[in-house]
Amino acid sequence: MGRAFEYRKARKLKRWGNMSRTFTRIGKEISICVKESGPDPSSNPRLRLLIQNAKAANMPKENVDRAIKKAVSKDFGDYKDMVYEGYGPFGIAILVETQTDNTTRTVANVRSYFNRFGGSLGTTGSLSFIFERKSVFKVTPKEGLDVEELELEMIDYGAEEMELDDNELVIYGQPEDFSRIQNYLEEHQFEIISAEFERFPNDTKELEPEQRATLDKLIEKLEDDEDVSNVYTTLAPSEDEEDEEA
Repeated sequence: MGRAFEYRKARKLKRWGNMSRTFTRIGKEISICVKESGPDPSSNPRLRLLIQNAKAANMPKENVDRAIKKAVSKDFGDYKDMVYEGYGPFGIAILVETQTDNTTRTVANVRSYFNRFGGSLGTTGSLSFIFERKSVFKVTPKEGLDVEELELEMIDYGAEEMELDDNELVIYGQPEDFSRIQNYLEEHQFEIISAEFERFPNDTKELEPEQRATLDKLIEKLEDDEDVSNVYTTLAPSEDEEDEEA
């Protein structure tokens, strides 16, 4: 999948490094999913995968149960998925995914972060050509698995590419094929470690260490906002991040 995918692990490790932030994000996703499709994992395929994501992030079971109970309470608001796009300093494109019950608050906050660090918020869809959205499944490979043979078989179910990553099999596909890939993996009794949607830049840009430090402040500010679920950029990984991947 090219160099754009090489930064995947480094950025994800950094994004998931703050455990409380990760738990908050997954908890909100679980609550929204339960409100939309019910609290029973056996009849809610997306909830099954979110629970697996929680396990992969070492999220305590009581946090998962709390998120499910919250969704069925009368106090849980209506959340919307909103995407904001713009440019940070030094021409780095930034795409921000949010889940919010108050879009006025969220867009005002996001705009203020961009402005504070020398960036500018753009119009919706202005960066859609820069970032490619994918379904990403991580599964435990079965003993003796032939990855190439599995890849050929799963093409009909929407899988586009596979790679072994730290003894985990990573499967990529289009967002619209998420359910088909999930159904195949469950029917063939693969252990799904996690499954989610991710965005990958079609190109990345290098920055000097001082410039990177400035951009990192903007990214950290965005990620600290409780409405923000994911932040994606066209910033190339640093040498230290690439060394961690090796």
